[in-house]
Amino acid sequence: MTVDREQVLRTAAALLSRRATATMDEVARAAGIGRATLHRHFAGRDALVRALEQLGIAECEAAVAVARLDEGSAEDALRRLVAGFEPVAGLLSFLVTENQLFEDGELNEGWARLDARISALFRRGQERGEFRIDLTPAWLTEALYGLVGTCAWCAQDGRVAAKDFQYMITELLLGGARRSVEP
Repeated sequence: MTVDREQVLRTAAALLSRRATATMDEVARAAGIGRATLHRHFAGRDALVRALEQLGIAECEAAVAVARLDEGSAEDALRRLVAGFEPVAGLLSFLVTENQLFEDGELNEGWARLDARISALFRRGQERGEFRIDLTPAWLTEALYGLVGTCAWCAQDGRVAAKDFQYMITELLLGGARRSVEP
């Protein structure tokens, strides 16, 4: 039987982002493979977490590239970004919530690139008067990550309709981030 390594990683991300203490046995069961098979692909939990980090960052960077963050209005770019994040929301949720990735105090270069690109989008929106200036680009970036992860969980659990993913995130975030003109 051939194991789809990427599918195993996606299943692991979905499980571990909801239950950080899940064992390798539980990851294997969730992925529909045996523990020995899981260990042949990932020597231990650390190897699994690092593989998840690598895949998650690569897929999130691809979503950022496709979103063309420098084109059009910042609001339109944000909508494209949320659409691009939808298929990788489980991985992004894992990246944001996995403490092991932040324990040594060093931020992965890919994660730093993601943060910089997305923060630049929010900064551009502020400079053009689209977004509020009293919320830092870093905070808006973290809020985006949190909303994507939470919406992914809610859709996975059936508490919200998956078809509403993009709408719920963009409307909530933009509702709080848009700069309003005071009378």
